[in-house]
Amino acid sequence: MNWNQIISTTRLGQEELATKDNKHSRTQFQRDYDRIIFSSPFRRMQNKTQVFPLPGSVFVHNRLTHSLEVASVGRSLGSMFVEKAEIEKMEIDNPLFYEIGSVVSAACLAHDMGNPPFGHSGEDAIAQFFKKSTEPRLANELTEGQRKDFTLFDGNANAFRLLSHQFNGRREGGFALTYTTLASIVKYPYESLLTEKPKFGFFQSEKSIYARIAHELGLLQLSENPAKFVRHPLVFLVEAADDICYQLMDLEDAHKLKIHSFDQTRSLLMEFFDQQTESKQINRINETLKLVSDPNEQIAYLRASVIGKLVKQCVDVFWEKQGEILFGSFQKPLIDCVQPTSLAAMNTIKKVSVKNIYNDRSVVEIEISGYQIIGTLIEVFTEAILNPKEGFSRKLIQLMPDQYGGNYESTYEKVQSVVDFVSGMTDLYALDLYRKIKGINIPGI
Repeated sequence: MNWNQIISTTRLGQEELATKDNKHSRTQFQRDYDRIIFSSPFRRMQNKTQVFPLPGSVFVHNRLTHSLEVASVGRSLGSMFVEKAEIEKMEIDNPLFYEIGSVVSAACLAHDMGNPPFGHSGEDAIAQFFKKSTEPRLANELTEGQRKDFTLFDGNANAFRLLSHQFNGRREGGFALTYTTLASIVKYPYESLLTEKPKFGFFQSEKSIYARIAHELGLLQLSENPAKFVRHPLVFLVEAADDICYQLMDLEDAHKLKIHSFDQTRSLLMEFFDQQTESKQINRINETLKLVSDPNEQIAYLRASVIGKLVKQCVDVFWEKQGEILFGSFQKPLIDCVQPTSLAAMNTIKKVSVKNIYNDRSVVEIEISGYQIIGTLIEVFTEAILNPKEGFSRKLIQLMPDQYGGNYESTYEKVQSVVDFVSGMTDLYALDLYRKIKGINIPGI
């Protein structure tokens, strides 16, 4: 793969415009960013759980704030890589190379848009319903790949569908994003047939779209059927931005919610700095902390210092491994290759997070609730869409927005419309609809 081909302004659904000289005050990748941030699916992420229950008196991260922070870190990663390439006098013929920061930022902004309500429990609830379903049409009328799209439901593949699929009443190409931005969000560039866990990049319905993008950008294809490609190189930067943010921001949220004490949180963040080789920086940090008395601000300052350190190290890894990445032989997350002190500190945070954060009672409770709510909605609407002539089914189908409608003939397309509908809900809308269907909450009473 080469930088001259893998960065392209060709837009999905608007390929015929790619050769025209369109002059804009915003670059094509900045336009991608703006299309995403002004969209309804992006706005709905403000009411989708990241980890902790959505805020009461303490404002914790939701999917939207997480995505904005990942986009900020992603822009830094991309821009610093370009700056390093300029310093090292790297020969690049493609002027679009210098827009990498904007590409990564836009892809980061969109990377979680396919996640259903209630975090990972929502994903699991969708998958588990289809694994346990005894509906004969799901067994007899779906190909193996189509069936695995549902039984291994993955938010990453759903994000690619959301951005690229032509929903009812919408234009061809979905969001009509550039090929490069779309390719940069696909962490696992293969179909569900090649895995036994929910980590794949596109559904059967978008398989040909991804293949078209991959061939246009010159992404290496490892197998044809099932389809498997090498990652677009910028995926590594998007993944690094996500890895940096969710680990550190979850830790900061845990401190605000008093799951972790100030001393414990500070100690975990200070582990990123080597006492012997970075004594001057440690002294500067300690002097700065003396200027701030608010514990939350002190933790925020430390977190920002760690993010800056990790960004630089991830860029260094990306630069060093650039040849292997372009050749398709490097597959590790950049965060796994940072300097030993940082890697050890990050691994410690991961262990502590699993024990204290992701298994905190408040997190477990929201996951249990989300599992029941999403599982029920998927069940009743799938039953309705497969049996549309029944009275209750007709009523339920009327609740689905027009964009999820259409003259679907195949069972696969019908079920996909339900998954599209439910996965696009906010936490509160899903809860409200669940209560109404169950008769727990009756409108007007």
